[in-house]
Amino acid sequence: MSERLNRSRRHEMLRVDHAGEYGAVAIYRGQIAVLGRRAGAERTVGQLKEMAEQEQEHLDAFDELLAENRVRPTALSPIWNAAGFALGAATALLGEKAAHACTEAVETVIEEHYADQVDELEKAGDTDLASTFARFRDEEAAHRELAESEGAQQAPGYPVLSAVIQAGCRLAIRISEKV
Repeated sequence: MSERLNRSRRHEMLRVDHAGEYGAVAIYRGQIAVLGRRAGAERTVGQLKEMAEQEQEHLDAFDELLAENRVRPTALSPIWNAAGFALGAATALLGEKAAHACTEAVETVIEEHYADQVDELEKAGDTDLASTFARFRDEEAAHRELAESEGAQQAPGYPVLSAVIQAGCRLAIRISEKV
């Protein structure tokens, strides 16, 4: 028999996932701002725009979920917006492979995060929210796979770049659940 997810935990999930999608949109904006001015990067910019549109759809869904559930967004949204844009722009300045490395690193953490939440929601019997999160997880996995296929691991300093970005994402998750 499944336990019902308590209200506080559900609010944490919605808050942190909203923050994550907010940050993802900002990362892609930063990457597009830089690579959109670079000759020869049109294909990558097109890919980034497609992923950004999907992240915006996720963010819009979380905007609705926050309103429906009367959940306040993280107080750190302005920081995540600035940090996300800066991360996107900085990795894009390093080149297309580094921009893809950023996507791969972020989506690796987010895919794992969503998978854990889907398991927790299913155990609690919240199949509707679990289904939504599972769809988002699968879409994030597709972003990661695209980044890998575009040579993310060939980025300059890939091991360090990936590790730092993943650590930052994990820290942002922990903070955004509560703040």
